[in-house]
Amino acid sequence: MNCKRVKSVFFMAAAASLMFSTPALAATDTTSFQVTATVNDSCRVTAEDLAFGIYDPNTANDRDAESTITATCTEGTNYDIELNAGGNATDASSTSRAMVGGTSGAYLDYELYSDAGRSTVWNDTNMVNNSSATGGDNPHTVYGQIPGGQFVPAESYSDTINVTITY
Repeated sequence: MNCKRVKSVFFMAAAASLMFSTPALAATDTTSFQVTATVNDSCRVTAEDLAFGIYDPNTANDRDAESTITATCTEGTNYDIELNAGGNATDASSTSRAMVGGTSGAYLDYELYSDAGRSTVWNDTNMVNNSSATGGDNPHTVYGQIPGGQFVPAESYSDTINVTITY
């Protein structure tokens, strides 16, 4: 083969490879998208049992106890917490609530308050209001009291209080 012919074949092969090769891409494109969510006002309420322990009617002193109601809400949610009168309110004589004895059916008066001085009864008209809830747990103390001097049969007494949160 002569030199001219080799060069000619080489150039034709090179030209053919350029014709069939894919050019390198260097262009780009960019876009974006939004990420969204909606958080509604939301609250959950939990309550600890209130246990007075042993009550002795022979002491002139009232028997006090405390428990906690916790409102777990989204930040800034306004809410009210109300307590009902319990299951034996119509049988209370010196308070608005009463516990009933397990076997005798006798009633032991008690009250629930929203303040440590035990002056504001916590019920469905005197609610605990919170207009500036922080996000998460918001604890509220329940202050209980059994008035002294109630001579009732010796046994266990109980009542059930319903807690309602409105937000």
